[in-house]
Amino acid sequence: MTKVQWTDDAPRKIQQFAGADFPRENPDLEDVLTSEDVEHVAEIFQTPLTGSYNWDYKVQDDRIKKLYDLGKQLNWDPEMDIDWNRPWPEEERIPELMNLHEYQPYLDMDEKTKDEFWLHMNAWSLSQFLHGEQGALLVASQLCSCAPTFNAKLYAASQTFDEARHVEVFNKYLQTRIGMMYPVNTHLKSIIDKILTDPRWDMKFIGMQIVIEGLALSAFNTVRETTPDPVLKDVVYLVTRDEARHVTFGVNYLEEFVKSLTDEEREERAQFAYEACVVSRERLVATDVFRHFGWDVEEARKQVLEGFVMSTFRNLLFQRVIPNLKRIGLLTDKIRPKFEELGILEFENLATDGDIDWTQLDRPLDTQEAQSYEQSMLGQFHDDVHAKQEEDDRLAS
Repeated sequence: MTKVQWTDDAPRKIQQFAGADFPRENPDLEDVLTSEDVEHVAEIFQTPLTGSYNWDYKVQDDRIKKLYDLGKQLNWDPEMDIDWNRPWPEEERIPELMNLHEYQPYLDMDEKTKDEFWLHMNAWSLSQFLHGEQGALLVASQLCSCAPTFNAKLYAASQTFDEARHVEVFNKYLQTRIGMMYPVNTHLKSIIDKILTDPRWDMKFIGMQIVIEGLALSAFNTVRETTPDPVLKDVVYLVTRDEARHVTFGVNYLEEFVKSLTDEEREERAQFAYEACVVSRERLVATDVFRHFGWDVEEARKQVLEGFVMSTFRNLLFQRVIPNLKRIGLLTDKIRPKFEELGILEFENLATDGDIDWTQLDRPLDTQEAQSYEQSMLGQFHDDVHAKQEEDDRLAS
């Protein structure tokens, strides 16, 4: 019989999996799970979800119907559409990206420990992708019940299957390529908890479709352009195709609904979106890794956040979220100064995901494209970093 261990909180231990591809020697991990003694660890959450039937089966929005049709046509299989047998490439360590090149605890590490540190950083980042996808899976399944229209229910069902596939593919990558999995970041967990337990369907749309999925799109694009692993390039390429539809769905569906809210209701949702963005910025810092290697967590956190590259990267992740919030009407006059204080209001006039490029969304699967796709996201990132550095140097002189 399957063993289920019920817990009041998410586990905080690292898991190791035997037989992974990544070359390493005897990592010192807190917890080892094997196929012989594994058990299912589950945490309960309660939600006052209000569902609805729909007895009028007419499709009322052709855009949502087309997104649903694309979801049916562009299904992919992690076992068939990804070649998992490719060898692991050489990976370059770039401590400057995290402002560690002058940080003494990092400099005190020997080369073997530094290799282990970067393995843990990789495992931590990809683990958060996995946990976020499970959150998206649970939210999408809720939307099947609580979304108020027939076409939204259909699309939510197709998204639920997408998210299940994303959980599957990141889980397989972590277990077979990396061999290690970190627990969910507490900041990410707090956002997912809030989205899952809020009874209002539109709050779920705002939190998941606009904020979390919007940030994921930017993060996936960056990973695809920077990882040396061709397997991971394919994984995030295929996941990104799905996520683009999800964010587009959220923008198109919420745009008209938000107009129907009272000013008070709109401000409440704008505040929620802002708070989700604030918490999301914190989830980019791998404090669990710092703790594992015995570093002073708060000191290491400040060191990373004060680095120019990380501070710039954290802001660039919001290039999709901010214009989407503006389009749906949640960048209100009251909330704008708060986003400006975060330094991310500058993105408000960029293109939104409501401006659908159907030729991009419905192109056929081609994992080779993931290898040869021009490095637009990375190039833009470097351009912005250099431009900011030149401006700072000009002002300093």
